[in-house]
Amino acid sequence: MSFERFTARNAIMLLVDHQVGTMSWVKSIPFDEMKRNALMLARAAAILQMPVVLTSSMEQHAQGPLLPELENILPEAYASRIQRLGIVNAMDDEHFAAAVKGSGRKKIIIAGVTNDVCTVYPTLSLLGDGYAVQVIADAGGSPGVMADDMALRRMQQAGATLSSTNQVIAELAYDWSTPEGSRIVQDVLAPALQG
Repeated sequence: MSFERFTARNAIMLLVDHQVGTMSWVKSIPFDEMKRNALMLARAAAILQMPVVLTSSMEQHAQGPLLPELENILPEAYASRIQRLGIVNAMDDEHFAAAVKGSGRKKIIIAGVTNDVCTVYPTLSLLGDGYAVQVIADAGGSPGVMADDMALRRMQQAGATLSSTNQVIAELAYDWSTPEGSRIVQDVLAPALQG
């Protein structure tokens, strides 16, 4: 089986429901760690000029707004975010599905909150549609450890690759000596690992 690397030129990043209310429901990973990882993904994508689709669900309700930092890191993606009206599977939202399919890319990097609801269903849909999907498990979480484990297992058994924030950033950067790689080390990895 050959390995085909995910790159900023062949993949798209989907950040699903990183909303302040929804994130507060997660107990399987510390809030600060989950938030740091989600923002690291966003910063790396911005440096690499990689397409990102942001989506939220019912921002005016308990789920709350997206993390405000996302607006500063990815202003265009934030302005054009897909605001779902309660559809659980983001791929069942015509606007979100159109944004993903319109990218023309068949490799998906996805992170969402919660893994056991917001991440699992679009991942299963994407796999069913023939996409290669890499789930960034530590940039999301679930209300409980068992719920998170079951969701991750379900996605992996369906064909998703489970990954971590540092792992996918290293894969995307590929070479730390490039201008983009150096910026990722300086602006994304070093601050996160020190803080």
